[in-house]
Amino acid sequence: MTEAVKIVVLDGYTLNSGDLSWAPLAQLGQLQVYDRTGAEDTLERARGAQILLTNKTVLDADTLRQLPDVRYIGVLATGYNVVDLQAAAARGIVVTNVPAYGPDAVAQMVFAHILHHTQRVAQHHEAVAAGQWSSSIDFCFTLAPLTSLSGKQLGVVGYGDIGSQVARIGLALGMNVLLHTRTPRTDLPDGITQVPLETLYQQADVISLHCPLSETTAGMINRQTLALMKPGCILINTARGGLVDEAALAEALHAGHLRAGVDVLSSEPPKTDNPLLGAPNISITPHNAWATTEARQKLMNIAIDNVSAFLHGNVQHQVN
Repeated sequence: MTEAVKIVVLDGYTLNSGDLSWAPLAQLGQLQVYDRTGAEDTLERARGAQILLTNKTVLDADTLRQLPDVRYIGVLATGYNVVDLQAAAARGIVVTNVPAYGPDAVAQMVFAHILHHTQRVAQHHEAVAAGQWSSSIDFCFTLAPLTSLSGKQLGVVGYGDIGSQVARIGLALGMNVLLHTRTPRTDLPDGITQVPLETLYQQADVISLHCPLSETTAGMINRQTLALMKPGCILINTARGGLVDEAALAEALHAGHLRAGVDVLSSEPPKTDNPLLGAPNISITPHNAWATTEARQKLMNIAIDNVSAFLHGNVQHQVN
């Protein structure tokens, strides 16, 4: 079965730009890897394949209807909204995802953004490179206040794999953690206090979002909730761009009310008129918090294991 099966990776570049190997996947069947696949090419490239792997290439009901050979879709990510799960199930197509491959990587990026604002490494490096240290009459100089994290209040919204890792790092740095999660926890380490969301907004010095995007959470960071936050609060979003009203956040940043670090925006790549792109007091990374070499390798390993398990009749990580 594995020798005859046709496997197509529709958009593999984000996962593997060339530094990883598809060889273990090629051992499972006849493999074709495309870096990127636009909507106009999806049917042609996927036709005849029994196994499709996708990251962001959309596989909707109409597309699946025209691909009668497909028996398995592996999403090369944790989120699987690019696949019409109901249509797949109706056609007997198994859909899997890759959970929990990079919580350490994302948590690391959270603190990269926090430290960007508290230590101001980039700002001082640029000053040194421009000759300001060489021309200084003192052995050191500081362009803006530096901030110690020890003793500060870290607000964590959501306590899944990533949120819990962020909380642990915060504790290791001497921070007190204020936690808000949908499901109350009884097994929390010392130093973590569960609080209502409004209390977290009001008391936290740093707020990090780790909740899913839903009808309930969409736009949860808005003019009203931003107004509750302490002056100088640092807001971090590595979850989903839609959690934040970007115009409202831009207003708060321009007003100097707070600082922010984000790895996600409402549309990606962002439109050039996104209000956060020209805002002060913000650090923006291009949705690559998850993409350390180690995390991508783990994602690939799990994705290939998912395919192998399916071919051997032992489906794992099925989402439909």
